[in-house]
Amino acid sequence: MTKRIIFTGGTGKAGRHAVPYLQARGYDILNLDLKPLDLPGVTTLITDLTDSGQTFNALTTHFNLDHYADGAPPRAPDAVVHFAAIPRVGIEPDNKTFTANVASTYNVIEAAMKLGVRKVIVASSETTYGVCFAEGDQDYHSFPLTEDYDSDPMDSYGLSKVVNEKTARAFAMRYGADIYALRIGNVIEPHEYSNFPEYLANPPMRKRNAWSYIDARDLGQIVDLCLQKDGLGYQVFNAVNDTITANMPTPDFLAKYAPNSRITRPMGPNEAPLSNQKIRDVLGFREAHPWRSYIKG
Repeated sequence: MTKRIIFTGGTGKAGRHAVPYLQARGYDILNLDLKPLDLPGVTTLITDLTDSGQTFNALTTHFNLDHYADGAPPRAPDAVVHFAAIPRVGIEPDNKTFTANVASTYNVIEAAMKLGVRKVIVASSETTYGVCFAEGDQDYHSFPLTEDYDSDPMDSYGLSKVVNEKTARAFAMRYGADIYALRIGNVIEPHEYSNFPEYLANPPMRKRNAWSYIDARDLGQIVDLCLQKDGLGYQVFNAVNDTITANMPTPDFLAKYAPNSRITRPMGPNEAPLSNQKIRDVLGFREAHPWRSYIKG
């Protein structure tokens, strides 16, 4: 049977690439969002996920009108992928960013658990590492950035993601479920590779993103791998591509541009400072879209 998944936020920057990837892999998908997704075969149910009642209802809704002919009431999905959020600071006031992101994540996970769903993927963020939306020029404590790094954001968005990780962990323990949090790096859509020459020419521009990124299409692969991998309980995975966005070897680059950050282990010549070793080792991730395939120099 095709795995039925509910994807929240499928109309957003990451979702509009991840959803088609999953659809091509054979998943039956219902998108929950405040705006429609223009993708044949995927229905969008307009849903305010900060409303607990709407969230519970949406998780037990027919995926499309054709299912009304089945003669059976709607049922919960096999898995939920929760990407819906206010995507950064500076879009809404800080208090709304925090409360909306925290409440929606709580509502989605609670509804999924109480409806018997035992696989949930939630979007966390590179901002949990504290530098992306920090005040002023802050240094990372150490490199590479791994999942056991001390998360210490000072902004409302990053803080909401730290709280969401704790929410995911609490429900995973309580229900014995698999809930995986993806610390997603700077999402790059195909047309955005045109910005990379400027990034390469001005390395400090990318410090807040730890000189790392995730191709939106490779993020779809990571979600697919998470959906396939069962039995891990609560997990955090960095969701980034393999290589540093720089033209110098990683050890030399960090010595020059991040001299105050400790290096905790030898790093590969092109290794991204935001490490994806765990998703490669545990999930078998293999990037399909390295930036050098699109930008020369």
